[in-house]
Amino acid sequence: MKNIVLFASLLFTIPAIAQTTASKAIVDKKANAIESKVIAWRRDFHQNPELGNHEVRSADIIAKHLTALGIEVKTGVAKTGVVGILKGGKPGPVVALRADMDALPVTERGDLPFRSKVKTMYNGNEAGVMHACGHDSHMAILMGVAEILSGMKSELRGTVKFIFQPAEEGVLPSELVDGKKSGAEQMVAEGVMENPKVDVIFGLHIQSYQPSGTISYRPGGDMAAVNDMQIVIKGKQSHGAYPWSGVDAVVTSAQIVNNLQTIVSRNLHITANPAVVTIGAINGGNRSNIIPENVTMLGTVRTFTPEDEKMIIDRIKTIVTKTAESNGATAEVKIPYSAHYPVTYNDPALVAKMVPTFEATAGKANVFVRQAETGAEDFSFYEEKVPGIFFHLGGLPKGTEPTKAPAHHTPDFFIDEAGFTLGVKALCNLTLDYMAMKK
Repeated sequence: MKNIVLFASLLFTIPAIAQTTASKAIVDKKANAIESKVIAWRRDFHQNPELGNHEVRSADIIAKHLTALGIEVKTGVAKTGVVGILKGGKPGPVVALRADMDALPVTERGDLPFRSKVKTMYNGNEAGVMHACGHDSHMAILMGVAEILSGMKSELRGTVKFIFQPAEEGVLPSELVDGKKSGAEQMVAEGVMENPKVDVIFGLHIQSYQPSGTISYRPGGDMAAVNDMQIVIKGKQSHGAYPWSGVDAVVTSAQIVNNLQTIVSRNLHITANPAVVTIGAINGGNRSNIIPENVTMLGTVRTFTPEDEKMIIDRIKTIVTKTAESNGATAEVKIPYSAHYPVTYNDPALVAKMVPTFEATAGKANVFVRQAETGAEDFSFYEEKVPGIFFHLGGLPKGTEPTKAPAHHTPDFFIDEAGFTLGVKALCNLTLDYMAMKK
């Protein structure tokens, strides 16, 4: 009797396995066929970059493409975002796929034939505009995914929601939408995870230092939570030749910088989770012989657990106020000052289910678990609502030393376009396999 039940169970699972195998073959063929289109889209986006909440041209290209594919399209989400809804021919879950759209105020230095020559005014200064973090490739890859999956509409077991998101890098305080600095945070606030309600979300980020043709992932905390901070130290102004007649806010700020570094080295359980406390700007005074009354500092905090986040913020406030007090000064701490992103947290159970998809798509030897990263990603706002996976796609030309790869957010940033097709395949296969599991 047990053998009969087992045999019946195997027979029941065979159609699903056969279907997903057949779907992967279709995805491989179609992804290879549109590789040149994906690269052309990316080059166009790269040559015409737009800063956060200004992605008007990019959004228009995306919306027209999705509309031409027969996908239901909504524009103007979170100011310039685009959302496409593809309803499959069969019932099933709602799978969201996300790509970010914004560029950075960076002047490109390379000699690419499609390099950006765009200039703009940013924070009162002229600046170049460049896709220096790979968001141009993210848009192009998801456009390719939309083209493939729309062609498989009748076989889709569920609905796909394509989220093209503005302002992942954040915007200036003067350009906030409803007080929200992150495009993802604003999209969530405007209901992007509803109507239809999203069950799971997948997203990727291309990496300049990870070999092309590879996929990396991390269960649990993948990228750090971020809080920015402002510290204002108030002393008493005096002549630089008579420091005893004032309270030196500059010396106080120097002591605070040093004292803050003891949090990670002495208060954090560093074998459990990493963290970073960084002061990135100190501004005070305008002459060599005047000790200024005030000094303003800006910084960032990166953590991987809510407990560490609370501990570090509490310690910052204590150290700053008490150090200032010991010098006769006062200090105000605002944290977060203008931005807070949660931890980018990949649901471990979901990751365990989907790793075979990564391995079947890229080859087992080309898939690996990566180290946690203290960079931040606003994809975390979606993962607060539903289980998700944010994975990383290789963009380093084969044979290149990773340590010599131009870093993200720099004028020399470079991505190998040969890795794009793997990204298209991975997002397609994650969608199809997850739907097959939930039928």
